[in-house]
Amino acid sequence: MTIRPARPSDAAPLVALRRTVFPYLVRGEAATRRTLVTPPPGSSMASFVALSGSGAVVGFAAAFKNTSTTSRYAGQISLLHVHPAFRGRGHGSALLAASISHLRSLGLRDLRGYALPSSLPFAAARGFTASREVRYSGLGLSAPLPPAPALPAGYTLAPVSAISDRALFAAEAAGVADEPGDVAPDALTFEGWRYDVWEDPGLDKEASFVVLSPAGEVASLSLLQRDGDRCWSDMTATLPGHRGRGLARLAKTAALTRAAATGATMAYTSNDASNGPMLAINTRLGYRPAASTWSALITLPA
Repeated sequence: MTIRPARPSDAAPLVALRRTVFPYLVRGEAATRRTLVTPPPGSSMASFVALSGSGAVVGFAAAFKNTSTTSRYAGQISLLHVHPAFRGRGHGSALLAASISHLRSLGLRDLRGYALPSSLPFAAARGFTASREVRYSGLGLSAPLPPAPALPAGYTLAPVSAISDRALFAAEAAGVADEPGDVAPDALTFEGWRYDVWEDPGLDKEASFVVLSPAGEVASLSLLQRDGDRCWSDMTATLPGHRGRGLARLAKTAALTRAAATGATMAYTSNDASNGPMLAINTRLGYRPAASTWSALITLPA
């Protein structure tokens, strides 16, 4: 077993590994390689891979500072996973140790990660406490979607390609301000958002939609990431002053319909288990449960 920093050349095997362990996650080679070459600004991200005796990539973890929040748990361990055929051999423990060591070097002791239900005993044995459930859902796109609500008078529907990055940033920042979770995105910056969203190679700006208010401002949005015939609803939100009009369902229906028309066959998304309004929209659209994970928190000893 070998643990080493991830390299850009690992992108393809990492995507294959991720699809094996998390078939409901959607992130292609270009987006994966970009993160390895140029991590998010200010994050001090370190990514690690575990290699088998033959040199194959069989595990991964990333550790970084979450710069979008001032909340306590800014240390993040992301996507720690090991191929099922190689579990129980210490790869996961070694990846976790490397991640924690990196975060300690950044002065971070309050850490957050995510664990599959089957991995919660692994996390608990290492001092993590389960916090919040995240539910993943999937939707086949071969059948027509349920009809979308009618556009309210004065509102218009447009692809994200028709608006500016600044307009979309302002809308998303306002739309996610009250999204449930362990940490609040109260330090979201345009630079960080532009890297994470606007410049992401997977963002399909023609299949991502906004609803514009009568004043021409973004009232609702539904962003779609693509990797071939699979897509991921990266964010769907309606700004507080425009809620209760069916705009989120309208925008998401438009996004999924466009994705299906351009070759997408499967769509996935995730939501905090307490996000009842968005879960209800997804159920109405036909999404069905695919998996769940739990956030896991720890404060390292000084």
